[in-house]
Amino acid sequence: MHKVNLKLEHITKIEGDASMDVTVEDGKTTDVKFAIIEYKRFFTTAMKGKSIAAIPAHLSRICGTCSNAHVMAAIAACENALGIEVTSQTKLLRKLTMHGLVSRDHALHLYLFVMPDLYNKDAFLEFDDNDPEQHQLLHDGFQIKAAGNHLSQLVAGRSVHATFPVIGGFLQFPSAEGAAEVVKEMQAARPAVLRLIEVFRKAPQHLDRKTKYMAIVPDDTFGYIGGKIITDHGEVYEQKDFRSHLEHVALPYSQASAYKYKGESYMVGALARINIAKDKLHPKTKESAAEALKLFPSTDIFHNNLAQAIEILHSIDESIDILSNNVFKPEPIVKAPMRAGVGMGVIEAPRGTLYHKVVLDDKGIVQDGEVIVPTGQNQVNIERDVGFLVDNLIEKMPKEEINKEIEKLIRAYDPCMSCGAHFLKVNWNAKKSGAKPASKAAGKVAGGTCEVCN
Repeated sequence: MHKVNLKLEHITKIEGDASMDVTVEDGKTTDVKFAIIEYKRFFTTAMKGKSIAAIPAHLSRICGTCSNAHVMAAIAACENALGIEVTSQTKLLRKLTMHGLVSRDHALHLYLFVMPDLYNKDAFLEFDDNDPEQHQLLHDGFQIKAAGNHLSQLVAGRSVHATFPVIGGFLQFPSAEGAAEVVKEMQAARPAVLRLIEVFRKAPQHLDRKTKYMAIVPDDTFGYIGGKIITDHGEVYEQKDFRSHLEHVALPYSQASAYKYKGESYMVGALARINIAKDKLHPKTKESAAEALKLFPSTDIFHNNLAQAIEILHSIDESIDILSNNVFKPEPIVKAPMRAGVGMGVIEAPRGTLYHKVVLDDKGIVQDGEVIVPTGQNQVNIERDVGFLVDNLIEKMPKEEINKEIEKLIRAYDPCMSCGAHFLKVNWNAKKSGAKPASKAAGKVAGGTCEVCN
């Protein structure tokens, strides 16, 4: 028997800390463990005893990059518990808040963490400013990210930990001058997004494997708030019934909760959304990205990156329309008397479906809560995909190269984002009867230690 163990102690260019352990016996993967190894931070426990008004800001601290998604999900859960129905203007502002988040978050992932792999670079800032193509990509990346940041600041007050959205509405409103500036900036960034789509439409990385997909699909348009939970097989669930179809899976080696659907792994995120609802994309997006959209629905996990690029274009196109055709006026916060109840808030965060639940007493004090994040939902699927990848590469590629391909695959899921540095240590142990373990290999690359959404 020939047994090989691959161990990635720290996976780079993701937010937070994760490890991967793969066992191969006689050329076949027999065990894969993708472990989120950040310690639990007990956010849901800390919810208990807090006033409902404090919950959105509290839960936004779960994540340092997609905090505004947690704000939106928490607000939705609290409003659901109190029976609050917000105004049409608030709904538009929440759409814009999510478009700002998606634009900046996807751009950061695609340019800073994924694109270096395509150009054999360790980091985005190693791109050659004297090379016309790489110079353009450097400019494009920061231009798109800035446009998303400025949209978020205009509408939500900040690009992270938004201050304007609250239960029942918004505290401040975009000025006509500010809206015009952001429209101009997004129009200028649009050609850069089209170039980004082409980069990932032609990207050489592929891994084709069937799985299930799930996403929130709004009734009116492609988006991230409102609507029903829909699978790629056409099954439809109300948001309040999410616990009836998500099956919790205990992974003793991981600090994060994992989930299955009907006993099987599934995927959430941009690929799921485009597979299920590409027909609802903005008309200009469908026209400009027509060639790329021919690839969907797709079972290629690396097309998640392409789907993210298309979502940036949709967010820009819809944001331009909303800002150009609406004048936002101050309006009062919608309020409701406190009551005991259970509230569900389900939205599409950049990385996939995000679930928040709050349980209130009659004074508006939280008695219990639950948060289910995209990374936990994708965890089992990532393990299956890594096993499939290794099975296809183990006889074709040196071990050190397989390690790199595993990291590329995990990054394609965009499980979280990085803002620091990790030390990557990969241990290989090849075992035959009477053989000594293989030596350890180590390398240093960019990674991250931000807060993890688990």
